[in-house]
Amino acid sequence: MRPTIGAALALFILPAMGQWEKSVERPGVLFREDFRETPPEKPITTDHLSNPSLVLSLHGPGRSGIKKSHHDQPKDDPYYVWSGEANGVWAVSLRLKEGLMDLRGAAKIRWRAHQAGFRRLRPVVQLAGGSWLVADQSDGASNDWREREFNVSDLRWRRLNIDTITEGAWVPQPDLARVREVGFTDLMPGGGSAACSRLDWIEVHGRKAE
Repeated sequence: MRPTIGAALALFILPAMGQWEKSVERPGVLFREDFRETPPEKPITTDHLSNPSLVLSLHGPGRSGIKKSHHDQPKDDPYYVWSGEANGVWAVSLRLKEGLMDLRGAAKIRWRAHQAGFRRLRPVVQLAGGSWLVADQSDGASNDWREREFNVSDLRWRRLNIDTITEGAWVPQPDLARVREVGFTDLMPGGGSAACSRLDWIEVHGRKAE
């Protein structure tokens, strides 16, 4: 019996698909931060972190207004980062106490957030050399908490002045092999509950840098 064209193609396609699946190795979770279940306090500090491997830093003119918030009602209200009382632009970042992060390949940044008004929460990173970048993609307003996942390889980056929290020129294809910090900003001051960003947890998928 002569092999059909479909069978012949399968001899080439199926092995190739198997090789592709083997080559795409999904990185694991480098860190996750859920924030401790403690009373609200301003500003948020490293003491409010639930992950002992992390250090938290605040940046920008509005940094002292970034609050670790929580309400008794509704009963499922999380313990979260809130920007509503920030009197200027701000950013929050997290770094590992030991080592750097490799966010190349299939790395991801995930979080659960709830923005209001025109606030759009964006990932930020600090490279090992000290420069900061802010992503083009963002997470906008919603009526309830919502999970968002960013494929790091899909993001485009602008330079970020970490003192003034203002974006600069595009940085084409930055080297993300050695990332020191990962964080977030909406590039805007707080405006109370009607104009703010809220972040319940953040998770970074990647590898330890060599």
